[in-house]
Amino acid sequence: MSDDRALSVSELTGIVKSLLEESLPDVLVEGEISNWRPAASGHVYFTLKDSGASLQAVMFKGRAARLAFRPADGALVRARGALGVYAARGQYQLVVESMQKAGEGDILAMLEERKRALAAEGLFDSGRKPPIPAFPARVAVVTSPTGAALRDILSVLGRRNAGIRVTILPAVVQGDEAPAAIVRQIETANAFDLGDVIIIGRGGGSLEDLLAFSDEAVVRAVAASRIPIISAVGHEIDWSLSDYAASLRAPTPSAAAELVSESASAVADRVVIAADSLALSIRARLERARLLVESFSPESLEMRFERALQPLRQRFDDAKETIARGAKDACLSARHRRSSADAVLRAADPMAILSRGFAVVRREGEARAVRDASALAPGESVTITFAAGGAVASIVEVKP
Repeated sequence: MSDDRALSVSELTGIVKSLLEESLPDVLVEGEISNWRPAASGHVYFTLKDSGASLQAVMFKGRAARLAFRPADGALVRARGALGVYAARGQYQLVVESMQKAGEGDILAMLEERKRALAAEGLFDSGRKPPIPAFPARVAVVTSPTGAALRDILSVLGRRNAGIRVTILPAVVQGDEAPAAIVRQIETANAFDLGDVIIIGRGGGSLEDLLAFSDEAVVRAVAASRIPIISAVGHEIDWSLSDYAASLRAPTPSAAAELVSESASAVADRVVIAADSLALSIRARLERARLLVESFSPESLEMRFERALQPLRQRFDDAKETIARGAKDACLSARHRRSSADAVLRAADPMAILSRGFAVVRREGEARAVRDASALAPGESVTITFAAGGAVASIVEVKP
């Protein structure tokens, strides 16, 4: 570049921006949070620092909303993101994509590996989990006897359903001794049938504080429990591997107590609603029965019988009319045929012919009529039959 060619501030900043962003697109930085400033837009601005330097950082709204903890000034964190340059101020900053407490990364990786291994054994399968009873009469609580979690559980149970019998199984819930203590109390509750449901849990804390409830022995004890277990570890955003093995996960110990203690007023309301529904159903059934009985009254039966007979009567009437009409038509036809035959017979009656002036000529001594004059010869005798009487004549002359 020539010494005579001067760069503008924007050009120089652009070159720096390009070099930084292209050479460091993904970095993991560990440092202490300072000046944590959530903006109204949901974005968060803060500084990462150590003993020798500081770095401006920004985490945009969508990423900040997915944080698994509440950052605060002084917290040691690991932030992953890309370096960028804010040209308006001429400063570079870290655009953070994800962030976690320092030291938690190795723990989370260990927990994820343990989770995969236990899931492969089927310890988290829903089919093997005993169901939570609707109205448990006895609840066993495995937690610290001096912790806030137990006070919250007892307060909720006393307020909502004081009739539930509570058995407290004290256990250390943090530190190296905690897993064995929790396992021992779960096994004790099962061995002596100390509850219809077991609540295990504690109040909130860091990931390290909650590790006892992700211990492999604890998870196996939860999965093997004959009595259904509710896991209530930490606050709503906290989690442990016991959550996956338990019959149910509660976001807090108080919520676990609410799940096993149906409110007396809620039960009373449900009873009233069920009673009203039952009464309505009974009234509806009685009304249907009354209508059914009324349908068998003499008047109703008569009406039904009449309705059943009506089509048959109609068919009978139609058949009767058809038969009568057919008989009448047959009689008229027979009478007509008789008249026609009578007329034909009368027309063919020889006597009727003779009465019109005709006569029948036969040779004397023969019955056959003579139809042709040429069949006769002069001198022959013939008999002549008239309509009334007859005569004998002798042929004098034949005229063909």
